[in-house]
Amino acid sequence: MSLLREPILALSRSDRVRDALVRTPVTRGVVERYVPGETTADAVRVAGELAADGLHVTLDHLGEDTLDVAQSWATVDAYHELLTALADEGLAHRAEVSVKLTALGLALPDDGPQLALEQAQRICRAARRAGTTVTIDMESHAVTDATLMIVHELRRDFPETGAVLQSYLHRTVSDCRTLAHEDSRVRLCKGAYAEPDDVAHTDPEDIARAYVRCLKILMAGAGYPMVATHDPRLIEIASALAARHGRRPGTYEFQMLYGIRPDEQRRLAERGETVRVYVPYGAQWYGYLMRRLAERPSNLTLFARSLVSTR
Repeated sequence: MSLLREPILALSRSDRVRDALVRTPVTRGVVERYVPGETTADAVRVAGELAADGLHVTLDHLGEDTLDVAQSWATVDAYHELLTALADEGLAHRAEVSVKLTALGLALPDDGPQLALEQAQRICRAARRAGTTVTIDMESHAVTDATLMIVHELRRDFPETGAVLQSYLHRTVSDCRTLAHEDSRVRLCKGAYAEPDDVAHTDPEDIARAYVRCLKILMAGAGYPMVATHDPRLIEIASALAARHGRRPGTYEFQMLYGIRPDEQRRLAERGETVRVYVPYGAQWYGYLMRRLAERPSNLTLFARSLVSTR
């Protein structure tokens, strides 16, 4: 099934396939397994349900590769609305937000990085007013340096800002050493973008071994590791490393995607672990869905059956 990863990721960049799926009504039933809705009300409702089960949440308003300043501002407005709603519902202590810098205009020519920084600062201010935090998502390797530079700038005024590192990149061990300092929040994930061999591991076992190398650095450091994985082996390794370094529950956390291994999410929470569920929402679900299928190609069977059933 790992042979399907690259073709699925290629489809994630296909406008023709995306447009065809958007026009297929049954697609919504499949999407809802991973994206619970398109509106702020949907996001807040799900956050409340997860919080009631003892889980924490990070909410991502879907959108990336913005090349329009107006869309950048629309994304900021969406996060302001979301953060206000979380505060109003008393959920800010359980829910933070995740932000992609390309959704804020990072890829715009000339002034893109500056615009993304200023827009991220606006979201960070809104999050602080609401009583919660922001984590800056990591995207393809082409924007890794720019993303980490913006995270560094954000932490001057908002030191609580979280960063994300992807273990499949060859550079990530070094980045972990740089970020494993006091008050640093780092989400470690395997990585979900198609990357060339010269910048990233592509074999699943190599990616898992790289994940463990990075995890050892973060668990031994003074920061707050956020262990983003569904892999049972890596969950057990993370628990063992936490114990080895004398970390109590609450000095690190596990993170999993909405719709994937929900029983394991609750099992870990019942064991006393902090578990945060990554909940995406919004109309721009296509690229996100295809990357989830690439991570777990067995999900493609369900997806294909749902499409065939409409014919």
